[in-house]
Amino acid sequence: MDKYTFFATISRMKYIERWALMRNSRPENLSEHAVEVAMIAHALCIIGNVRYGRKLDGEKAALIGIYHDASEIITGDMPTPVKYFNKEITGAYKSLEHIAENSLLERLPEDLRPAFDEIFNRSKTDENELYMRKLVKAADKISALIKCIEEENSGNREFCTAKESTLRSLEEMKENYPEVGDFLREFLPPYGSTLDELAL
Repeated sequence: MDKYTFFATISRMKYIERWALMRNSRPENLSEHAVEVAMIAHALCIIGNVRYGRKLDGEKAALIGIYHDASEIITGDMPTPVKYFNKEITGAYKSLEHIAENSLLERLPEDLRPAFDEIFNRSKTDENELYMRKLVKAADKISALIKCIEEENSGNREFCTAKESTLRSLEEMKENYPEVGDFLREFLPPYGSTLDELAL
């Protein structure tokens, strides 16, 4: 029987450190980030369904969150200022991400690929699917903001600029995605609290 390397490769997310160009008080790896994005994406979809009458697949959003940066196992974590330096670099990196994702999918048995392609594939046109994927992007940004808050609370000023730019980006998203505003207002403030404060 053939052996497939998809999951063994995915398990290497724990070796990919994020924020590589910045001094971290506590390093964060891709696995940790993926789980946080999955939880937040799921929560955003639930908020959308319960409060705004949407029909979003929260479980699928969580799965997309888990795999959203999986291509970085192959490409490494490209620092945001480099990734978005200009349109040419952004376009080239998106193309590289797509190649890396296809490389990961090829590590699966052929009969399983379509199910996983559903997770990686961003070319959907269904309105709910597109909206849900935007919420996953928002969850990614919220996770980055949480990291900035945690670093700042530990006395590391290295993340101040990243925090400001991420907050600006999320403020813009709130206009079209009210779920983001709800999460930031109701769930973000306790981040950075002590364990005793969270127990109150």
